[in-house]
Amino acid sequence: MNNLVSIITPSYNSEKFIKDCVNSVLSQSYIDWELLIVDDCSKDNSRDIISELAAKDGRIKPIFLEKNVGAAEARNVVIRQAKGKYIAFLDSDDLWESQKLEKQLSFMKDKDIAFSFSTYQLISEDGENLTNIIKAPQKMTYHSYLKNTIIGCLTVIIDREKTGDFEMPNIHSSHDMALWLLIMKRGFSAYGLDENLAKYRVVSSSNTANKTKAAKEVWDVYRKVEKLNIFYSAICFFGYAFNAIKKRM
Repeated sequence: MNNLVSIITPSYNSEKFIKDCVNSVLSQSYIDWELLIVDDCSKDNSRDIISELAAKDGRIKPIFLEKNVGAAEARNVVIRQAKGKYIAFLDSDDLWESQKLEKQLSFMKDKDIAFSFSTYQLISEDGENLTNIIKAPQKMTYHSYLKNTIIGCLTVIIDREKTGDFEMPNIHSSHDMALWLLIMKRGFSAYGLDENLAKYRVVSSSNTANKTKAAKEVWDVYRKVEKLNIFYSAICFFGYAFNAIKKRM
């Protein structure tokens, strides 16, 4: 696997944002990567745009699904095909700063880390910087993460030579949260690089934009995936709610 980074990018009706997303990968100072874009049966012009981008750079590898399978399974389709030692995640409406991979991989190698994430910026649907910067804490463990789901999926890099193979738990949403918990249960902590290396686009139609729905899905991870008892679930949920409000103040 050497030092190849496999970037996992699910796409669904992403014609408005996918080109900017891909360009942020093409601008990386670290060049040993493959970008696996899995289109989950988009109904807009996404597939044509993805095909045009792939024709310009062989590191961009599109996968066009024949039926809609949802975000978790779409990611798993390409995780199974990924060739990289490192797995990184970038959704089709988000962006990376140009030194994201170089700086984060250096951080991981210097400290012999298997699982890392970084600080990131929230941006509007039109790409304008919002006041919110989500700062990465120094370290997250299984129990601290249950109470503070601060790890941004777009910032995560995992060394799967260290963690072993993995897939996203196939649940409707919060599958990234469930995956981080799965890896932490294997004995790996997540280490934060407090440098702003990515931009998360707040889109009105996204699951995370609906706070009530997002909260219910976090609760479902506690009870149905992690099978925590109701008392500990309530403690964790209080921490989650407090930190969710705090990080957007």
